[in-house]
Amino acid sequence: MLTATAQDFKIPLEEVAQTGRYQPIGVGISHKGRIFMTFPKKKNDKNYSYDYGLVELVKGQRIPYPNALWNQWDSTQAATRFVNVQAAVVDAEDNLWVLDPSNPDDQAPVIAGIKLLKINLTTNKVERTYRFEDLPRERTALNDVRIDTRRQLAYLSDPMLAALVVLDLRTGKSRIVLQGHKSTAAEPGFVLRLDGKEVKDKTGKPFSSNANGIALTHDFQYFYYRAINQTKLYRIGTDYLANPALTPAELASHVETVGETGVSHGMLADNEGNIYLSDSPNYAIRRVTPAGRFETMVHDPRLSWPDTFALGPDGYLYLTATQINRAPKWNNGESKVDYPFRLYRIKLPTK
Repeated sequence: MLTATAQDFKIPLEEVAQTGRYQPIGVGISHKGRIFMTFPKKKNDKNYSYDYGLVELVKGQRIPYPNALWNQWDSTQAATRFVNVQAAVVDAEDNLWVLDPSNPDDQAPVIAGIKLLKINLTTNKVERTYRFEDLPRERTALNDVRIDTRRQLAYLSDPMLAALVVLDLRTGKSRIVLQGHKSTAAEPGFVLRLDGKEVKDKTGKPFSSNANGIALTHDFQYFYYRAINQTKLYRIGTDYLANPALTPAELASHVETVGETGVSHGMLADNEGNIYLSDSPNYAIRRVTPAGRFETMVHDPRLSWPDTFALGPDGYLYLTATQINRAPKWNNGESKVDYPFRLYRIKLPTK
């Protein structure tokens, strides 16, 4: 279990770029320092702007990636266009993986648009598309992805299914695991309280999310994950997660409770095995060390709903601040967002 520490690094939060009224969700950094960002499609929300689902940030400007056509929103062309891009993750071999759950406005997904793309960052071309045809796609809401290049597997979280998904990158076959387990499910009755108020819509229904944030250690040995609407962090050895022969009960027996970490959205592992987590109620970024210490990296009021982390080759941790709880849906139709949206970074301490 985790142990508290007096260590508080008080690292300054640096602004990298502003994105106006375009709400960033995902961020991925290539081994050469190229920055990629994702933006959700909110077609029925006049408070948000939308032009591209996936961009490369070049000299502070958002350039549609891999080209403009992929970013030309058209649900009738969902198979070869972005519908609602969620995650952009760079793997150990410097490929960019782009997850499109195809569910704009958090509505039922456009089935043909559900996809995971592998993009070659040397050629800037899509090398392979995975469609998840063996999942109950009408009931999915794939959220985040990590790539195990050693085993040629992708691990994904799905809040709608309250489960993890393991995708075989060789065959394209996927399977649902740990569905409904305590580690993937929101705690009943758990209501988020951010900015001094409960996060509920106008009907009084609270925001709730099952399995959401995920992290894969760089040695590919452990997979960390958690639901937003609970306070515990869990992990499982990838040897077990990758083994399709295990029964659900056998797999569940290998789930480890890391400890209490509070409410968190974004998560990432670094080269030393530290696990970085957002702390939304306290506008902070914390980390769990391999020794089990729970440390605060930065505390800043600008850190409203930090959602996605990425490590840069420059030693910085990059992150988006999505301000999701400030959207009109959770504030009786009134936007409480502090514009413009921004991309931030912090310099990680060296040994």
